[in-house]
Amino acid sequence: MLAASQQTRTRADDAFDCLQTAIVKGELAPGEKIGEVELCERFELTRGPLREALGRLESRGLLVRRPHAGVKVVSISGDELLELYRIREVMEGLAARQAADRMTDAEITDLLSTLDSHERMIEEAQGQAYYQAEGDYDFHHRITTGSRNAKLAQMLLGDLYYLVRLYRYRLSTASGRPHRALSEHRRIVEAIADRDGELAEFLMKRHINAARLNIEKRIEEGALTF
Repeated sequence: MLAASQQTRTRADDAFDCLQTAIVKGELAPGEKIGEVELCERFELTRGPLREALGRLESRGLLVRRPHAGVKVVSISGDELLELYRIREVMEGLAARQAADRMTDAEITDLLSTLDSHERMIEEAQGQAYYQAEGDYDFHHRITTGSRNAKLAQMLLGDLYYLVRLYRYRLSTASGRPHRALSEHRRIVEAIADRDGELAEFLMKRHINAARLNIEKRIEEGALTF
């Protein structure tokens, strides 16, 4: 029997998922101006569900609407992105420390299974990308919710989460990065499973710092533009 959430999905839900994935994967690029007619034709959507989906994407901060300028995919500067990663380094380090104390054994086992599915996905992509769907399939989302810190989750899983996802997929396509990121994820979960909060925090902070250094390198090389 289908779950209730699957039974009650609407065309607007499908349109929202379609467009959000297109934004995260860069098919709709940061700063790109979009129009309803073009989107309907490009993604085979109808006008009503599309408009509802656009409103939801705007509320998540993934689209911005400007007077006389229409709707555009959100964009930020390189400096702003680097600052977001500095914020994540501290906050997600704390989340990992608290997850080591508060995640259940069953949650940790399930997270390890999720990482196994991530590994299969990376192999299917021939090591060229590491795409994590939103929510429970997302490693960072799971660690944050596992921290059982409502205030921390509110900050990390609000607008910050969706804005970071906008760039995380693009950054995961650097040569060798998908496998390295997955390996780093596994070591963090191993520390959480050992209930070593200090090590989990250290590894998470190092993981996000490595991602930030990757951003800086790609900006310097001209491989990442804004």
